[in-house]
Amino acid sequence: MKRFILLLSLIVPVSGFAGGAFTLESSDIPAKSHIKDAQVFNGFGCTGQNVSPALTWKNTPAGTKSFALLMYDPDAPTGSGWWHWLVYNIPAQTTLLPAGAGKADGSGLPAGSVQGNTDFGTPGYGGPCPPVGDKPHHYQFTLHALKVEKLDIPATATAAYIGFMVNHNTIAKAAFTAYYSRDK
Repeated sequence: MKRFILLLSLIVPVSGFAGGAFTLESSDIPAKSHIKDAQVFNGFGCTGQNVSPALTWKNTPAGTKSFALLMYDPDAPTGSGWWHWLVYNIPAQTTLLPAGAGKADGSGLPAGSVQGNTDFGTPGYGGPCPPVGDKPHHYQFTLHALKVEKLDIPATATAAYIGFMVNHNTIAKAAFTAYYSRDK
């Protein structure tokens, strides 16, 4: 009996040594916080700076060949939510996207990365801009570790198509949610 307990105590530290949980975080938008004006959309009546937040991740899962980042608002009054940012084909060795990486021309992203069209109708980061007086909307940032090096997605693909391809090839996810609302 004592030998069995000793074996269990040796196994636990080894499993904890593997690197920990796959995580995603932002120094610009801490999880469960209110999104700042720097990240808010500039248009549709909003007057933010529309700068994509700095994002970092760690403990990449084994077998990861690329990443995809999706930003989504499930509370948008559309019946289908709102896609704010879609980036895929992020190289597997990448561990961060700096603030401002979501420029429409893609110049702030790692080489080979691709941005899909958001529900604003263009590629690149499109910050929060919920209707005035709505309850705070949830903005979900999800990083997908993918089992493929490249998603072959047409440039005209919808956000739903991109989301399908990303989810179909996901081996692990790391995510956080932040909030934003506009007063009357």
